[in-house]
Amino acid sequence: MSENVIELKGIQKVYKTGDEDTAALAGLDLNVRRGEFVAVMGPSGSGKSTLMNIMGLLDRPTAGSYMLAGQDVSRLSVGKRAAIRNKEIGFVFQQFNLLPRTTVRENVLLPTIYGKDKQAAQRVDRIIDEVGLSDRSKYRSNQLSGGQIQRVAIARALVMEPSIILADEPTGNLDTKKSQEIMNLLKDINAKGATIVLITHEESVAAYADRVIRLIDGVIAGTEAAS
Repeated sequence: MSENVIELKGIQKVYKTGDEDTAALAGLDLNVRRGEFVAVMGPSGSGKSTLMNIMGLLDRPTAGSYMLAGQDVSRLSVGKRAAIRNKEIGFVFQQFNLLPRTTVRENVLLPTIYGKDKQAAQRVDRIIDEVGLSDRSKYRSNQLSGGQIQRVAIARALVMEPSIILADEPTGNLDTKKSQEIMNLLKDINAKGATIVLITHEESVAAYADRVIRLIDGVIAGTEAAS
């Protein structure tokens, strides 16, 4: 597991507000090995979300290079970033971002429509079963509990079989029991080979990772093996 799937070098992200420049990331270096489970922690304003957006190809750095699976993706066009993102990266968000009046199955199918992947539709039932929702596939998301909704979000992230899962506070809206269930599910997904980068403010959640990276003021202040 020595190959780096993510290599960030000298990553800077500067936001302009009027005449003022604000550096969200200030020359950050970070490597993530293929198959690794990494947790990113830091106080509000430390650059966690900006880092996630850059790793997920939702934003481009102001300076620095980003190698994703050996390809320099730092300066790709919006369209090329979207194509790579749809194929290689799955997202799990704190707010779930599901369509409330559509069924579990329809929500999980959504990325296959964007990706025009006809075979992906055949994987949906298997993935829904893997996240423990086969008996809820015809339920609308507004008929589910918070933990079940997050499982739908994880299934949706998996349906294109991405090599990387980016999870932004995936347990932030859940109680302790449901949080543990979601983290065990992510751990199982990681054990099957997916690389996972997780943003969290909870030490108990970060403990599921192989490694914890701590950000302060847009740079890495420390890295350690998870306890």
